[in-house]
Amino acid sequence: MTDLVRPTPAPTGMDRRDFVKTLGGGVLVLVALPSIGVEPAAAQRRQYPTDVNAYLHIAQDGKVTLFSGKIEMGQGVETSLAQMAAEELGAPLSSFTVVMGDTASCPWDAGTWGSMTTRFFGPAVRAAAAQARLILTDLAAERLGVPRSALAVEDGVVYVARDRARHVSYGELARGQRITHTVDQKAVLRTARQFTVMGTSPKRLDGHEKVTGRAKYAGDIRRPGMLYARIVRPPAHGATPKSLDTSAAAAMPGVTVVNHDGLVAVLAADPETAAKALDAVKAEWNVPDPTVNAQTIYAHLVSAAPHGETVDAAGDLAAGRAAAAKTFDTTYYNAYVAHAPIEPHTSVADVRDGKATVWASTQSPFGTQPQVARALGIAPENVRVITPFVGGGFGGKSAGQQSVEAARLSQAVGKPVMVAWTRAEEFFYDTYRPAAVVKVASAVDGAGRITLWDYSVYAAGSRGSNVLYDIPNRRIRAFGQQSDTRGTESYHPFATGPWRAPGANTNRFAAEQQMDVMAAAAGVDPIEFRLRNTKDPRMLRVLRAAAEAYGWRPRAFPARTGHGRGVAFGEDVGTYVVHIADVTVDRSTGAVKVDRVVCAQDMGIVVNPDGAKMQTEGAITMGLGYALSEGLRFDGGDIKDANFDTYRFTRFSWVPPIEVVLVKNDDDPPQGGGEPGVINMGAVIANAIFDAIGARIYYLPMTPERVLEALRAT
Repeated sequence: MTDLVRPTPAPTGMDRRDFVKTLGGGVLVLVALPSIGVEPAAAQRRQYPTDVNAYLHIAQDGKVTLFSGKIEMGQGVETSLAQMAAEELGAPLSSFTVVMGDTASCPWDAGTWGSMTTRFFGPAVRAAAAQARLILTDLAAERLGVPRSALAVEDGVVYVARDRARHVSYGELARGQRITHTVDQKAVLRTARQFTVMGTSPKRLDGHEKVTGRAKYAGDIRRPGMLYARIVRPPAHGATPKSLDTSAAAAMPGVTVVNHDGLVAVLAADPETAAKALDAVKAEWNVPDPTVNAQTIYAHLVSAAPHGETVDAAGDLAAGRAAAAKTFDTTYYNAYVAHAPIEPHTSVADVRDGKATVWASTQSPFGTQPQVARALGIAPENVRVITPFVGGGFGGKSAGQQSVEAARLSQAVGKPVMVAWTRAEEFFYDTYRPAAVVKVASAVDGAGRITLWDYSVYAAGSRGSNVLYDIPNRRIRAFGQQSDTRGTESYHPFATGPWRAPGANTNRFAAEQQMDVMAAAAGVDPIEFRLRNTKDPRMLRVLRAAAEAYGWRPRAFPARTGHGRGVAFGEDVGTYVVHIADVTVDRSTGAVKVDRVVCAQDMGIVVNPDGAKMQTEGAITMGLGYALSEGLRFDGGDIKDANFDTYRFTRFSWVPPIEVVLVKNDDDPPQGGGEPGVINMGAVIANAIFDAIGARIYYLPMTPERVLEALRAT
């Protein structure tokens, strides 16, 4: 694999038409598809720009450049997108360069989230590459004097199938050409049986840069004359300034103080001086009295909830209760959880001559662009956002506050400015996974079949709440979707937002524990209970694949030996996923150690198997944190966690052996891979704890204190 060489970015302010001109000769293929990167439901609710949503350029030297509005934040899509294009184009992967997340050169995109890059943008990339292949084979047919049907393509070379000596390369065909072609998704795509690049696991295109330290993140950007900013922050959400004295900071050599429309910052040529200047600022604040805290938030969420929305309903709930041999009413809770990415929010802004260039750690460069434009009072087309590599996002880098701050400060001082949040700022301004409450009423008959499912979720949203089993009498209600509750001060004391598979890890924690509650009461093995209550062939296949990989054998549960096993099933972003976990519980301390995790996934066609497994392993590792330790400490708007000394997320020492099984399914197109692996982790560990000690944990995170409390209650 040749090293990836990133092309020199276009000049600030270059519009899309001028950018196309700079590409020079060759073949440029565009795919006109509206709203790529937008969930279908969201696309129906809102109007999004229609744009050419995939660029594929074959240059006169045979090099191929793929342009995508998506960003690379460790999930590996730079490589998988190139694989899809290489497969359909018939060109070697080593010939590809991928340009991502640049508003001046890439097609508009709603943002990188929801495991939608492969599912939604991938088909456009494949269509563009397939169409490019047809264009080039048409040119080759003319050059070689044979019909297109007589030709074959391999590694960027078109040849006569019966006479390989007669051939011509893509570079030769593109030479002297200037072709721009727009297509839709109707291009004929290769089948799974024909794949030679998709379904393989090549070296990652970004791997060499990252392991050698050459990879650039927003914090690595340096501009001539750049200043580092530190911003005066309130001590709590909702606090207002009482007094402010910046005179001592302003008197420091090399320090510039900005106080403009509520944005107060100190700037210097190095971050250490800026930090010292911030310490010299004296500020007093009016802090509102807290109305909720980490203990009282759950009652508040239920009492202040908006009107419930019925997401799904069927049958008759009263009839379901009447047919039951046993009924169960349970309530589940989860805390606010921070995103805690390795890379804090960072941006560099260079504003001059009525135009702005922003290098931002963001999941949404095209969403950041209008935010910056509004803050500066300039047209969006005069703002260029470039997204270097991003050091983790998980939904938390959707907002663009740090970019707006950097741009405003750059405009004020006339120099490039970097705003890099400290870890304390990262925690304070995070858009947390919302705390939530789930109430479930369910029932089983004498044969161990579910007759009733009445499910109400407060604050988390409905994602992951869908009924995945054959239940004739059911109702699902959501009291507040995530989009309804984000930043609503009367509901949450601070901003909330999407957190890897938003809502699904909350809902699967409740739903799959409830399944085990019923299985235990019915005296049925947990996997057998799930198999008994579904006819879905994909679900049956994945459950059985997980059980086989684990070596599951039915036995009485709970075992109450201190060692337990659990199972949980879910569906997210088109992927069916089953987790089985072993745990050991220390009865004297309440400590839980996860000993093993087996995960089986049916995610349709797998573009990059190693990449899919790594994403799943990462999701499982992240899931250990929300399951066992992560819970934000707060009192009203006062955030008590400012660093990793108090906010505990997954440690390397916690990570058990993980086995990922990719269930073959070439009949379905590629589905999401970045998020499904996280959704069952709370439930599977809770179910394994129950098997180990016979006690149920209804709160996330399942801390040692909560485990001991549950033990005392048994």
